[in-house]
Parts: sequence; structure tokens; C-alpha cells
Amino acid sequence: MVRINKTTISSVVAFICNLVLVYLIYALCRLVFFFENYSTFAEGLEALSFTQVCKGGWMFDTAAIMYTNALYAVLMLLPCHFKERDGWQTLAKWVFVVFNAVAVVVNLADAVYFQYTGRRTTVSVFQEFSHENNIGSVFGVELIHHWYLLLIGLALIACLYFLYLQPIGQFKLFTTKQYVKYYLTHLVCFVAFIPLAIFGIRGGASTAVRPITISNANQYVNRPTEAALVLNTPFSLIRTIGKNVFKDPQYFSREELSTIYEPIITPPDTVVMQPKNVVVLILESFGREYMAAYNDIWGDANYKGYAPFMDSLLQRSLTFDYTFANGRKSIDGMPSILSSIPHFIEPFFLTPASVNEVSGLAGELGKKGYYSAFFHGAENGSMGFEAFAKTTKYNAYFGRTEYNQDKRFKGDADFDGTWAIWDEEFLQFFALQMTDMPQPFVTSVFTASSHHPFVVPERYRDVYPDEPGDDNVLHKCIRYVDNALRLFFETAQQQPWYNNTLFVITSDHTNLSSRPEYQTDLGVYGAPIIFFDPSGQLPVGRRHCIAQQIDIMPTVLGYLGYDQPYVAFGSDLLHTADADSWAVNNNNGMYQYVKGDYVMQFTDEGQVKAIYNYRTDWFMHHNLKGQLGEVETTMERTLKAIIQQYMLRMTEDRLVFGREQP
Repeated sequence: MVRINKTTISSVVAFICNLVLVYLIYALCRLVFFFENYSTFAEGLEALSFTQVCKGGWMFDTAAIMYTNALYAVLMLLPCHFKERDGWQTLAKWVFVVFNAVAVVVNLADAVYFQYTGRRTTVSVFQEFSHENNIGSVFGVELIHHWYLLLIGLALIACLYFLYLQPIGQFKLFTTKQYVKYYLTHLVCFVAFIPLAIFGIRGGASTAVRPITISNANQYVNRPTEAALVLNTPFSLIRTIGKNVFKDPQYFSREELSTIYEPIITPPDTVVMQPKNVVVLILESFGREYMAAYNDIWGDANYKGYAPFMDSLLQRSLTFDYTFANGRKSIDGMPSILSSIPHFIEPFFLTPASVNEVSGLAGELGKKGYYSAFFHGAENGSMGFEAFAKTTKYNAYFGRTEYNQDKRFKGDADFDGTWAIWDEEFLQFFALQMTDMPQPFVTSVFTASSHHPFVVPERYRDVYPDEPGDDNVLHKCIRYVDNALRLFFETAQQQPWYNNTLFVITSDHTNLSSRPEYQTDLGVYGAPIIFFDPSGQLPVGRRHCIAQQIDIMPTVLGYLGYDQPYVAFGSDLLHTADADSWAVNNNNGMYQYVKGDYVMQFTDEGQVKAIYNYRTDWFMHHNLKGQLGEVETTMERTLKAIIQQYMLRMTEDRLVFGREQP
């Protein structure tokens, strides 16, 4: 070790200063990216919030920097005096320079590649060009055309090398006191950095924040394309490593594919628009298992359920014998319900396709002058819902922040302590906010109280206790939410917009199950789907057919007489024969396609695994594969077409009507 200097820069201080340098380098890369693609962003520049872009950019840069500098952090902060040696510090410097130089290269290269893709590069690019032999020549040509980016890149890498701050004054430890002080200081710094790094990678420290993904960038911009300004390429690459990438299975030619299944709904010329309000209530974990009215199909007349208000509402509504969610998580439910996009393989909003332009109820009805708003009582930005709402063109978002600003309510005194504002209060807020909106409007609310840790407000603890012998802790929450819905409708009935409104009620997914019927491959998707129009214009009763979440958007638009073509993977149930209704989902890589009396299970590899008569064999004991002839052939052919259309439209950014095929 070198001798002690009176003026020293410890490895901790040097580490912090060098991280600041990396942040500055990332910011410069973003500026280069912006100016290189200025024409792409110029149109929406005035409406873009510089503050929001900086906020989002800081968050995504932090995540990328924590990922790429993890090894460097260990080398610099490890509580071990051997790291003060010249050789160790030289190694640390080169780790720092090399890893961050790679980040500079991919960021600047993407400034060019973005012009062809309209998005930040993800790991799918390696698969896309895995069989190309001319990549070297293409890269060489682009390098010549963008020589200035090469110079900028070299300059930024030189900054990493020459502006790197080396620790000065390495200590030779003589006394026990010196050892204790040194190791205690460095141990504290090392331990403190770990949670900070985790929070940086996750995008925040709140319990409401899941690890940020590419789709979260939409929260800070107005258009999907602008998400690239918030993102950085190292983050996009890292967050898509190991993710299943959508790819064309090539079952059919494009011409044949469109004759089998086409997710474009074109209304007839005779439709007449009726501008009713639309209110979509998405109930957290509220499976159809909890409603007695749905469970008579199992022949159990004694089952009372846990949702008496919902059962009563069902008697005045339109619903269906078999109603299914299209996914198992909240992030699956949002695109399915509001944009008619099912969950296949990976949650849509966790994939590179999340920055695609997306159709939806808010966007389509916005073309007809509807005002739109999304409500979720959790911390703003929680679960990526705010980003999703913005992507699908909701005009406004109301979260915990907006609730706290409303003087009619108690603000954070109504917070459940974990996730969100209690449902009873937030649904009242929802009802009153709609009264202040211009009509017609389309709104959506996502409830939160029927969620882990499965508690109800203190004043309801004795009203909805844990029942003796009932080991399903969700039941008391369902009873609480059911009552919150009753109170919501009581308030809604007094509002001037009520009688001119179509209500849609469903759940994001199912949750804890006590009945074996809801623990099967199909049963785990059993979600209520209810359409209620207090004016009496909508047919009432239970149709003997299949419904799924992705049918909600086209059914609503069909009922309103929407006259524009749009992309939807589901069906307009009001204009679809019972025999033609169907449902699809993907469970751990296995597709399930329900049509008529049968459910087909189909692997990602393109093979029929099984087919069952779910009406007579709900528990799937008797595999009928190879025994159904034309029925099986037709189901397999249709399912393959659905999958292929989905994959093509995801990879080619064709989720809205009007985009030409490549």
C-alpha cells in the first residue's frame, strides 16, 4: 500500500462521483438520441412535458445504471482493505469504463436504429437478425453515414476514462482503532447501497411499485413513440432478457390467415350511434365463484355466495353461462377488458410490444367526442395503470393524489395502509367525480380492497369477520367490496347521468378459491362479465353461451352503435350467435380455446395436447383428442389463426385500424 496522504479521496467518495459522471453520460446520450430523431418528436414537442420526460428518464437511467454498475459497486464498496491496492483499483476502473462504454455504444447505435423500428431496441433484435449474413456490412455503411455519432461516442468514452476519479491516499492500517473505523465505515456504506440499488432497479421503494418495465415509459409522454425519449437502450435490453418474444408461427399464408380469422370489426352502414355514458368497474380478484347466481350451473341450490348485492344486480342485467378472464394477473386484465387484447405467453405490457400504438374504449369513443377518465385508488403510477391509461388515450387519471385533493373526503385517513384508498370511499369519489364530467363520458375504475393482506376497515371488522371454519380470507373482503358496490349504486342512482349509462362489471382475474370447480384449468379463469343498463334498453337474462374479457370492448361499441372499424380480438356478443361465441387464454405456455361444447389445450410448439367436453367433463378427465373429427380440425385451425394474427400484429405494431401490412 502507498503511504498515507493528509488529503484523501476515499473509495466511497470516488464511487459516488463516478456514478454522477455516468448519469451525465446517459443524459448526453439522450440528448443525442433526441436531436438525431428530432423530426419524429417535433410534432408533439409543445405538448410534451420536459419535467415529466426528465423525471422518467432519471428513473429508467437509475435502473440501467444500477444493473450495469453492480460489479463496479462491489469492487469499490466491498468492506475489505485489500481493495485499496493499485491493482484492485485499476481493475475497478476498467470494469467501470468497459461496462459504461458498452452502454454508450448501444444508446448511440439505437439513435440510428430507432428510425427503422420506432422503439428502443430489445433483445428480440438478436433473434430478428440471427440468420442474417450482411449485418457487418450494414453496420459499416451506417457507421460511415453517421460518422459524427462515432466521434461523439469516442468522446463520451474518453470522458469515462479521463474524468474517472481514482481514490487518493490509500491507508496503511496500524492500530485496532484504525481497522475498526475503516471496516465499520465501509460495511455501513456497502449495506446501505444494497437497498438503494434494489429501489433503483424496481423504480421506487413503495409497496405499490412493481419492477418498472418498458411500458411504464408511456406514463411520462403523450404518444407511444415518445416513450423512447424516456427509456434508454441498456434498460430495454436488460429488461427483455429471458422474456418470451412474440414471433410469427407461420401456420398460414397472410392471404389464408385473413379468411380464417381477422381481428378487425367493421360495423354495418346501418348502425346509429346512441351516445350513452359507459362505466366499467373492474373488481380486484372478484371471481364468479363468490356469486351464488353464477353457481347454479353446478346444481348447488344451497350455495349462498358472498356477494348478495351483485347477485341482485345480476337479475337485472345481461350475462352469460360461461364467463372467463383472459389472464391471471391485473396487468393481463387491463388490455383484455379495455382494449380487447388477450394475454398470450407474456403480459402484453411487460413485452417490447408495450410501446405499440393501442386501440381501446377510451380512444375509440374519444373519436365521437367522449370524455374519458381512469380511476385507481392506489399511489399514482401503481401497477403501470397510469401508463396504460395514457397509452389508450384516456383524457384523465384519478388516483390517490387526486382523491387526497378532494375536500369532500378525508384523504389519507381513508388509505388502507398498504395499497390504496378503501373501496367504499373511493367508489363514492368515483361516482361524484363523474357528475362533474361532461357527457357523454367513458370511465373505468379499478378497485383494490379485495387484495392481500385481505383486511377490511376497522369499522367493518365485526360486520365482516373471518367466519369459523372458513379458511378463505378473501371472503370477508368480497363481502365488504360487494357492500361498497351497493353504496356506489345508491349514490349513482341520484346522479343526473345514471339513467343514460351502460355499466360493465367484471374482475381483473380470479384469486383464492374454495370450490373445486374453480380450481380446474378453466375454472381459474372464471370471472364475472355483466352488462347493466338502468334504462331497460339492454336485454336482461343469462344467455347460454361463452363470454370473455376481450368481448367487452366490441360489445360496448356494438351496443352504442359505434360506426368506425377498429381492431379487437374479441366478439360483439350482442351481434354474435350463441354457437359462435368462444374464449381463449394462455396458461404457462398452454393455450386453451373454448368453443361450443369443447375446450382445446394447445402447446406453444403448435401441438394439440388435449380436448375435453367441458360441459359434461368440467374436471377434464376424458381426453377426446383424435375422436372428434371435423370439430377438432376446425378448432385447431381457428386457434392457430388467432395466435398468428396476435403475433403478427404485436411484432408489426398493427393494433389499431388503418396500419398497412408490411
